Amino acid sequence: MLDELDRFGAKATFFCIAERVQAHPALAREIVARGHGLQNHSHRHRHHFSLLGPRGFARELQQAQDTITRVTGQRPDCFRAPAGLRNPFLDPVLHRLGLRLVSWTRRGFDTRERDPKVVLERLTRGLAAGDILLLHDGHAARAASGRPVGLEVLPALLQACQRAGLRCVTLAQACSPAAATPGSPAASPASSFRS
Repeated sequence: MLDELDRFGAKATFFCIAERVQAHPALAREIVARGHGLQNHSHRHRHHFSLLGPRGFARELQQAQDTITRVTGQRPDCFRAPAGLRNPFLDPVLHRLGLRLVSWTRRGFDTRERDPKVVLERLTRGLAAGDILLLHDGHAARAASGRPVGLEVLPALLQACQRAGLRCVTLAQACSPAAATPGSPAASPASSFRS
């Protein structure tokens, strides 16, 4: 995925599971070295994350913050909840840790959909500046080719962005004042690092 993003001059934000960052530190550092964002997607990606409560949230997020910072040298300032599920007790914990909650505007369901064309259609239908696209670089369904659906979709998705006159940027770039200037529409692919 990193090579495909480079080929198109695109940047993305990877929401990483800290256990995976710890298991694959060179890859995490490579993401950052290539100019992509690397943010917090929890420490273990527990399926019952939204039920943890304030102490559980704090443990899970702080451990992820510490791991990602230690490995990459950069402290995340954004968080994406596992499966996007959360509850009202999460907000105060995010505030204490200096994290902003980030979700997506377009989701391809590439963790369960095996047809790259279906995933691509979901991600590109009505594609517009400011969209945050969710595509997984790990734990994705496999296409008929045997490759992860996300990897099959990515080149066509980046081409669709180019045809629409959109630049693919990190969340930090999309949120910067320069991104709001006329003539520089941006879409932000965001990925969850799972293997």
